Amino acid sequence: MAVNQQNLTPDDIENEEYIVDRKDKLIEECEELWKQMEKCQQEIALAGGERLNHSNGQLTLLMMRVKSLTAECNQWLERTPDIIPLNPESLVVLGKDELKKLDHNLGMLLSTVQSKNQKLKEDLTREQQWLDEQEELVASLSEICKERKNQVIPFSEKRTFFEMKTKLTKVQSYREKLLTSLVEFLDKHFPLPEENGNKKRKRECQQTAQLMTLHEILEVLINSLLQSPHDPYIKITDSFWPPYIELLLRSGIALRHQDDPNQIRLEAFHQ
Repeated sequence: MAVNQQNLTPDDIENEEYIVDRKDKLIEECEELWKQMEKCQQEIALAGGERLNHSNGQLTLLMMRVKSLTAECNQWLERTPDIIPLNPESLVVLGKDELKKLDHNLGMLLSTVQSKNQKLKEDLTREQQWLDEQEELVASLSEICKERKNQVIPFSEKRTFFEMKTKLTKVQSYREKLLTSLVEFLDKHFPLPEENGNKKRKRECQQTAQLMTLHEILEVLINSLLQSPHDPYIKITDSFWPPYIELLLRSGIALRHQDDPNQIRLEAFHQ
């Protein structure tokens, strides 16, 4: 034993003293907790084995803590601490182990960084390709824009006015042609009742001497719709031949007023 003590260095002696002090402190704490546990057991015995109520819950927790600390103390007492010798050979071995762990961790970190760099390179290549495509598109659109600018005809108010006037003249001429054709068609296929040898027919002709033709009725309806669209209805008079009114209503060209059946209007085909 004396030989072993002579071989110990001052650091080894300090480590042993620290371990002994730590062991003594743990033993003292265990003895103190053991005394508290014995005191609690005595109080329970004096209480005659009565059930603990809510106020004695803290005592139960304290006893559980005593048991856990006692078990931990026993483990520390059975365990023999390993004292690391502080000679150069041991320090070299420990240093090599630490360097191996550090090298392993740095290798994993390097692999992670390399994989991230590879992904970033792929993203950069893809974005660069997209940028090239967009630049080509912009260049082609710029060329098209330049061509369109060269093809633009200078604006001229006089020329525009002349073109609009020409179109308006053509539309008016076409409108007059349509109206003329419509009048001819209506006069041919929907004439007013004519006189004949029948007395009843003569009597009807005398009573309806001032009848309006079908194209005149349509003209009145059109003018009423265009001039007063808020109130386009016209009153049916004796000048309107009833068969014409019935024809317009049945064909959907005219509509009767909802409240007054003696008023009609032209269907708004232009809306």
